[in-house]
Amino acid sequence: MTRQAVILAGGLGKRLRERLGDLPKPMIPFAGKPLLEIQIELARQHGFTDIVIFACHRADIIENHFGDGHRWGVNISYVIEREPLGTAGAVLAGLDRLAPNFAVMYGDTMLNVDLDRLWQTHERSHADATLFVHPNDHPLDSDLIEADAGGWITAFHNRPHPENRWFQNLVNAGLYVIKKSALQSWAGSATAMDFGKDLFPAMLRRGAKLLAYNSPEYIKDIGTPQRYDKICAEFAAGLPQRSSLETPQPAVFLDRDGTLNREADGLRSAEQLELLPGVAHAVHELNHYGFRVIVVTNQPVIAKGFCTEADVELIHRKLETLLGREHAFVDRIYYCPHHPDKGFTGERSELKIVCDCRKPNTGMIHQAVRELNLNLRRSWLIGDSTTDLETARRAGLRSILVRTGHAGKDGKFNATPDFVFPTLREAAQFVIEQLAAMP
Repeated sequence: MTRQAVILAGGLGKRLRERLGDLPKPMIPFAGKPLLEIQIELARQHGFTDIVIFACHRADIIENHFGDGHRWGVNISYVIEREPLGTAGAVLAGLDRLAPNFAVMYGDTMLNVDLDRLWQTHERSHADATLFVHPNDHPLDSDLIEADAGGWITAFHNRPHPENRWFQNLVNAGLYVIKKSALQSWAGSATAMDFGKDLFPAMLRRGAKLLAYNSPEYIKDIGTPQRYDKICAEFAAGLPQRSSLETPQPAVFLDRDGTLNREADGLRSAEQLELLPGVAHAVHELNHYGFRVIVVTNQPVIAKGFCTEADVELIHRKLETLLGREHAFVDRIYYCPHHPDKGFTGERSELKIVCDCRKPNTGMIHQAVRELNLNLRRSWLIGDSTTDLETARRAGLRSILVRTGHAGKDGKFNATPDFVFPTLREAAQFVIEQLAAMP
């Protein structure tokens, strides 16, 4: 079946005028090629051969360049907006031109995403819309979504965000797969509407099933000269090109308590969480050099009845918010709620089991490998305990012990680290240097 991609290419690009001249924003060049051409090639690579371009400002330039699309092996048609209707308003006005399921791309985003994987996830889930979301390094000025453990969106949180609230660092990145029938209630609307601020929240209020597709792949908007220049540099360095989930990625697995935050003898509430000095800088540097940053933590406080899953989730939202304030993020947080030993007042019997995920077992590591396509040969585990070191040994990861938290003095396993550093900051710098030295 033919796959259809809608590209919203109507932007004026006022803030980019010094770079654009009279070009429409999606025609801004990267290494001599228009951004819109890069997007069309990506769509074709993943089986999208029917392209509908919604254009407005200087639509003639776009049509003259791409024509019917045959040079790129696709069929291109055009919907010309006479006046701007917003991202959602434009699609709703042209809904009769669209397929039963279609992807939506914003014409001002540089991206390298496995669109085939996104499409198949949407089809398997039977969602009304699937939204590509990801953590980023500036969540405080981004529109955020909230999702449950199954990935279903439960809320939208548009900026500005109150300072005393802890949010998941999940940003709506402007890439969707949508079921046409879910939009029929708004068909023909001539009202200016935005997907993230208007249409998706309205769909959620009416009971629509919206899926958050959480991926660390590269997708960034080019909205300002500073962003454009930064993305040009990253494009020249090959960062977008090697970010796709098609390509196995290097990762750094991080323990939580004693490595990222101060040890608190069984952290039970968000109020207790305090980042260690230099941690945010270390994570930011790992982000910058292309590592997937993944937290793997045992949380037996749940099985013991000391706190609930909701308490742990709130702790992790605070962790993500504090990192985000310093322009750092983690790609995933995995935690094990189990504990094998009984005898605690208020314990939860269903969680008192021997499991595969409790470190030093490697269940969380292998879940991350499946979900993020990781290259373990180029990956590391950093922690403060012999449990972390033993986990690394069993998973085939190189290990680093940091002299924070337990500092390797817990005595649980006869495991030795490959390297030792005083804090996460020094450990991260060493890992970055090692990546540069690897073939």
